Amino acid sequence: MAGRDNRAYLRRRGIKATIAQPDDQRAHRKRGRRAGGRPPAFDKAQYRRRNAVERCVNKWKQFRAVASRYDKRDYIFNGTLTVAEIVIWLRDTVQEPSETPYCLT
Repeated sequence: MAGRDNRAYLRRRGIKATIAQPDDQRAHRKRGRRAGGRPPAFDKAQYRRRNAVERCVNKWKQFRAVASRYDKRDYIFNGTLTVAEIVIWLRDTVQEPSETPYCLT
């Protein structure tokens, strides 16, 4: 019952879903016909942005100082985040030797 209430609330407010509804839930809702309700609206562009943010946060969490937040002051924690971002950026821009293409000629 709570899922139906949430969907109705979001629909009244004009808020679209950020995560796509799984196929099994969609099929279950369709089997329920009238009791199943309408599917929530889905915004693909918003989902892509959310996915990018989640991947970035997961990369940050690979750093112990960021994941457990050892720093007490926010300006020091922001510095720790900045260092982590630089390391991530450098890792992503440098290709590993195994990833570089080579020619078989």
